[in-house]
Amino acid sequence: MAWSQVARRPIASLLSRAQQQAAQGYTSSATSQTHLLGNHFPQNGMLHRRFSSQVPASEQMSLIKRLRERTSAPIKDVKASLVSCNWDIEEAQKDLRKRGVILAAKKSSRTAAEGLLAMAQDEKRAAVVELNCETDFVARNDVFQYLASSLAKMVLSVQDPGKLVFPFAPAYLETMSINLDHPKLSGETTVHDAVTEVAAMVGENVKLRRGFLLSTTGHGVVTSYLHNCPQPGLGRMAGLVTLVAEDSSAPLDALKSVGSSIAMHIVAAKPLFLSKELVSAAAVESERDVLRTQAEKSGKPAIAMEKMVEGRLRKYFEEVVLLEQKYVVNDGTNIKTLLNDLSKEVGSKVTIGNFVRMEVGEGIERPEEADVPEATARAA
Repeated sequence: MAWSQVARRPIASLLSRAQQQAAQGYTSSATSQTHLLGNHFPQNGMLHRRFSSQVPASEQMSLIKRLRERTSAPIKDVKASLVSCNWDIEEAQKDLRKRGVILAAKKSSRTAAEGLLAMAQDEKRAAVVELNCETDFVARNDVFQYLASSLAKMVLSVQDPGKLVFPFAPAYLETMSINLDHPKLSGETTVHDAVTEVAAMVGENVKLRRGFLLSTTGHGVVTSYLHNCPQPGLGRMAGLVTLVAEDSSAPLDALKSVGSSIAMHIVAAKPLFLSKELVSAAAVESERDVLRTQAEKSGKPAIAMEKMVEGRLRKYFEEVVLLEQKYVVNDGTNIKTLLNDLSKEVGSKVTIGNFVRMEVGEGIERPEEADVPEATARAA
């Protein structure tokens, strides 16, 4: 009995000490947890979620998808920004914008020969701009298409330059402000910054290359045609033409109808000049020399060779002069005859004022291709 009482004391003492240590350990652990939470708990009492590297795989995929939908940035860049920002989606979106400016600058030296022409038009004016990218895949991107359309509409909204044919380079627009309203591209910014931001989104070199503004001041119309259109107002080839009637009472509906057909003809036939009188003497003489050299190889008499040269020169005019070209809709007539018929229909002489033809990427030297002719714009 005595031994039993003595033995119980140390056991009771050990149990008591173990309970005290457990209580102290629990208090210390709870205090530590409270302290750790306190470090991340804002002063205003609002708890903002901060993701750690231990975010579940399913939630990581959800964040990647959401950020990609917001920005259209490449998946690898989206994931890299989320990881570097500890899976905080708001911070990652800011990081992507910073990365985008740097990446766009690095890509700016790459050839951008694909893209779209965007057109905007009112009763007396039509504007067309070329926005380039590296691949036709990006040209189908909705943000890229939205920016191209917005740029064309912007050209119509700026002050009229006072010229019937106004070609412009990127510098004309880049410093101007543009107000964008797209789920992935919104707010007011400069044209230059908008182009840079879209380049960051799509991961390619994106460039505003050039544009034309075509106007008419008389009693006439501006008509246009776009070829290979992914949606209205966008295409890869464009033709614009102005038709003017001498009589201010002449109905314009007929001019619009024929003008649209002529704009389509311009895209298909690729004229370089409006009339024979506008072909420079140097260009005619150069062509005549080439034709004369070809004729000399025939071994025919000089008189016969001269007739051959003049006949082929007429053929040359039919190929490059709009008024002399055979009408693509009806090759039994030419554009000059088409205008004469239109003049009789409306009871007033109708003439072509100006025309423009543009094609995406023309004149841009590609690694595997030679140069092709620049856009043509000719006036009467």
